[in-house]
Amino acid sequence: MNYENLAKEILKGVGGERNVSSLVHCATRLRFTLKDQSKADKVGLEKTDGVITVKESGGQFQVVIGNTVPEVYEAIGRVSGILNDDKKEDKTATAKKGFGSIVDVISSIFAPLLGVMAGAGILKGLLLIASNAGWLDTKETTYIILMATADSLFYFLPLLLAVTTARKFGGNTFTALTVAGALVYPSIIELKTAGTETSFFGIPVIMMSYSSTVIPIILAVIVMSKLEKFCNRHIHESVKNFVTPLISLVVMVPLTLIVFGPFGVYVGNVIATSLVAAFGFSPLIAGAIMGACWQLFVIFGVHWGLVPIFINNIAVHGRDGIKPAAAASVFAQTGAAFGVMLKTKNKKLKTLAGSATLSALFGITEPAVYGVTLPLKRPFIAGIIGGAVGGAIIGQAGTQAFASGAPGLLTLPIFYGPGGQGFPGLIMGIIASFLISATLTYVMGFKDPVEETPVEATPASTPNTTAKVNEKVLNPVAGHVIPLTEVPDPAFASEAMGKGIAIEPSNGRVVSPFNGTITVAFKKKHALAIVSDHGVEILVHVGIDTVRLEGKPFTLHVQEGDVVKAGQLLLEMDLQQIRDAGCPTVTPIIVTNTFDYADVLPLQQGVVEEQVELLSVIAPQPDSQPNAAVPVGQAKEVLL
Repeated sequence: MNYENLAKEILKGVGGERNVSSLVHCATRLRFTLKDQSKADKVGLEKTDGVITVKESGGQFQVVIGNTVPEVYEAIGRVSGILNDDKKEDKTATAKKGFGSIVDVISSIFAPLLGVMAGAGILKGLLLIASNAGWLDTKETTYIILMATADSLFYFLPLLLAVTTARKFGGNTFTALTVAGALVYPSIIELKTAGTETSFFGIPVIMMSYSSTVIPIILAVIVMSKLEKFCNRHIHESVKNFVTPLISLVVMVPLTLIVFGPFGVYVGNVIATSLVAAFGFSPLIAGAIMGACWQLFVIFGVHWGLVPIFINNIAVHGRDGIKPAAAASVFAQTGAAFGVMLKTKNKKLKTLAGSATLSALFGITEPAVYGVTLPLKRPFIAGIIGGAVGGAIIGQAGTQAFASGAPGLLTLPIFYGPGGQGFPGLIMGIIASFLISATLTYVMGFKDPVEETPVEATPASTPNTTAKVNEKVLNPVAGHVIPLTEVPDPAFASEAMGKGIAIEPSNGRVVSPFNGTITVAFKKKHALAIVSDHGVEILVHVGIDTVRLEGKPFTLHVQEGDVVKAGQLLLEMDLQQIRDAGCPTVTPIIVTNTFDYADVLPLQQGVVEEQVELLSVIAPQPDSQPNAAVPVGQAKEVLL
């Protein structure tokens, strides 16, 4: 294979060198971060000789190559300037993405939380039903325990966002968690609650409650990630592992309390003052603005500047006329998510949109916004339009809020005051916002994600024309057998890399599955490739996405070109360290030249020890065409 020609084809397929922000590789794939993914030719790349398949995941454009990925990666370095340390990002291209780039960042930060967020939102809604219906007393311990279960995600949202933001921007997860933990530390909360005048070395600190906030911790972790990279470049290796976190914590916690936290409050106060004036000038226009923009305020965290105004108006005047229009925005995004559920053909998205719609009806819109409408863009715009119409109706009706509470089906009574004035307008407004948003979403449509299907594989390596023989592959990893199709990574599960099996390891050892030669020992130590004396090529990939661990949990005992014997220790890994980093430890064992053989048959189930017969690799029949597979039943006859 001419790797330089392949490298040029891949660069052309991803939109050219100028479209690449960064490139890394793992054991099997090139991981591109692109400035504009719409410029990439995914279909064309998948048809390119030497490319197995293409996956878009976690904000990366992943080109699956196989066990020759290091050679292709190096070839890209030779034919382009992508791998140069001094390569600068094209700021003009990045700026052109505008709002889309912000949406991509927000979506990728919130995407890992969507499942638990939807579950917690539904539980919270059910508890509101139970308390309002009198089935559960809010003072009962049963209710308190269940509410803690439902509300803990939202209360400790800064900690969860610290994890996802650190992963997105390459920061240290544990340092980010520590920064977030300081924001909700009891003594910090007490300073806010007591109204204590606070300063840091004479610099005034405006205290606020950081529970459930979004923007402060995201800004903090982004800056922290850049600070870490700067420190790691300039601090000696012998001390940087503890000096860098020390500097990050000492700088970022005060900086967040002094700058990033108050930022949301100040921006929110400006918006709130403008809206109060607007409601006095034209309730219809002000209601439309609130209905259209409330979810935008929530996304950027600036809605917290409005909350004190709502509470103060109710406390002083017994009512508030600004908050009701926000209900239109909530029901508009609910309707948009419902429209997605009706329109999409993607089963996974349909399920997510359905559960998000249910939780949004109870006022928990995060799953709907971050998981459904915002990533799809058009449904979010439909929600803005529907919210504007509903908000205008509510504003013109003069609806008032008489108590505090998040807008939702179960909190509608807080808008019912003496004589019911304005309440019919509220009902009309939320119905209009829901129906308009759902209808627009269905009519306007959106880019419906295609259901993932196994991609027809191409050879993972150059076909070996040497005469093949039946061969047994011994188990290199003790543990529990898992079918390859159940591995949580589409490139492996689809068998695009080749057939094989997976093991959930019970100890931290990888041994040789036969007598052979090490062909690839990856620099990150998380995987290795070995070819048997008879030509079977095996890839052992420890864990999923473990390339990002930079080799820390692994100890490699062999080098490329080493001749090894069956049972010889090749690699050791710290399984707990891998799990603590958030990576699955399931280990695919792949015959990467599957298509040189008639079939690959798993031989084991359940718990297996090292060196038991794990796979049977069936040689092609003498009269068969090269790379032509035969039926499983016939393959078994050949083996016998």
